[in-house]
Amino acid sequence: MAHTVFCVKFQRQMPGLDEPPFDNELGKRVYDNVSQEAWRMWMEHCKMLLNEYRLNPARREDQEVIVRQLEAFFFGEGSAKPTEYVPPKE
Repeated sequence: MAHTVFCVKFQRQMPGLDEPPFDNELGKRVYDNVSQEAWRMWMEHCKMLLNEYRLNPARREDQEVIVRQLEAFFFGEGSAKPTEYVPPKE
């Protein structure tokens, strides 16, 4: 049986992730509350953050920024786009 969750982003039952994205409390929280679709949205948002802020996922300080943004994106007020962000032209 597929894992389903009540998604915090879409506020409805949806297919969940196949496994927690991290081996910690936040990973479990994401697994229990975030749909596959919302996770895809986060991955796109995260790519934009990495590029705009020139974050390096290998640096601990940058990892902490990403984790804070992830928590805001799903469980807080929403992760804001950088003020300088310009969406790509179609």
